Order: sequence, then structure tokens, then C-alpha cells
Amino acid sequence: MKTLIIIQARMGSSRLPGKVLMPLGETVVLDYVVSRCQQVKQVDEVIVATSVLPQDDAIKSWCKQHHVPCFRGSEDDVLARYYECAKPYQPDYVIRVTADCPFVDYELADQVIEAMKAEPSDIVIVEGDLPRGLVVEMVSFSALEYIYHHGKESRHREHVTYYAYEFPDEFKRTYIQAPKTIQQPQLRITLDTEEDYQLCAAVANHFKKNKLISSQKVVQFLLEHPDIAKLNAHIQQKPVI
Repeated sequence: MKTLIIIQARMGSSRLPGKVLMPLGETVVLDYVVSRCQQVKQVDEVIVATSVLPQDDAIKSWCKQHHVPCFRGSEDDVLARYYECAKPYQPDYVIRVTADCPFVDYELADQVIEAMKAEPSDIVIVEGDLPRGLVVEMVSFSALEYIYHHGKESRHREHVTYYAYEFPDEFKRTYIQAPKTIQQPQLRITLDTEEDYQLCAAVANHFKKNKLISSQKVVQFLLEHPDIAKLNAHIQQKPVI
């Protein structure tokens, strides 16, 4: 079962430009994401997929410096970027991660892979109300290819797996229940705004020198420190259009 993790990353964020290379703990945001993805078991390659825009040269340089494979494709057609990145590898499965999730749950990702091995399908659905920023998405390469050819709307091209959720009857699904310990949907553990950055920086500073701190411990820390959790509690996620 050949599996890739593809991390989508770009410098051009409207609300927080350059966020993926912003300082975090003793390193940068992208290092947290890549390091945690590299902890996921039974994965053949972890790849950063960025755009061909000059502003993303910095991401390419970071990847080269840290010996991380980097693919460059369309900025706006993220679906094409994913498909073109994955295609030369001819994987069985692709795991999607976004570079604005510095505390992505690599332990839950292991469970997602095990669920797919036990019950092969097109996509794994993680059930449970979770904080934004922890969950990975796993799809078969054949499903990714199908979405690439059938997803024509701009929302399908921007949000890689959105077509599979909009047309669920077209895909075979495997279900997994998220641990109760991380089912805290009121928390935002992602990086879209300055307030999000303040929260993530507070978490990273608390767990000094530990990029691999368990996501469960991150959730527990935020529950025990409501003053930090409320830093970004008012932030609204951008709607998919």
C-alpha cells in the first residue's frame, strides 16, 4: 500500500501573508507540519506542494535546505497541483495536509491509515466534532484522479477533496471515530489570522523544543488555559464558494 502525504503550502495568504514560514517555537510553521507528517507510520514520502509563483521560491528554498521533496504547480488550481504532484509516484493513497496546521494529529493519521487498510475505499471519513487544524484527509489515488477529471467548479479546484463531500454517493467511504479526548470543536488550532498565530505561538512556547507534542496534549493545554483558547475564538472560517 503505497501512500504519500502531500502538504499544500504557499506564501500568499490574504489574511496572514507568509504564514507558513513564520517563526514558531525554535523553528518555523512549515517545519512543525513536515516534522509531524514524517512521524506518520506506513507513509512512503512526505512532499510539500507549492506554487510556481516567485513568492513561493522561499518555500522551495526551505525544502531544499531541509531535504524535503518539493513540487511546484498552479497556485489557484490546487486540485491540479495535488494530482500532478502525486501522479509520477503512482501511489495507492494520498493524504492531504495543509501547511497552516502546525499541530496536525499524526497519531490520528496512523489510525486513518489503519482504517483504510482494514476497509479499503475511496476516502476515510473521520467522525466527531474536532478542532479545526488537526485532521488529515486520506483518499485513494483513483478517487483523486476521478475528482480531478470531474470537479469543474472553482470550489472543487481550490479545495482538493470538496467534490467527494458534495457528491458522497460517487465514492466508497471508510469511517473512523475520532478519540473523545480531542472532540472539542470550539477550539481553533490552525493558522489563518494574527490571532491564530498568537494561539499557536503560545502553545509552541509552552511545549518548548517539542514539535511532536501530542495533539491530545495540545487540546488539553487549551482547555486548561481558556485565556489562550479565547485568543482566536471569535475568528470565522472563510466560507467555501
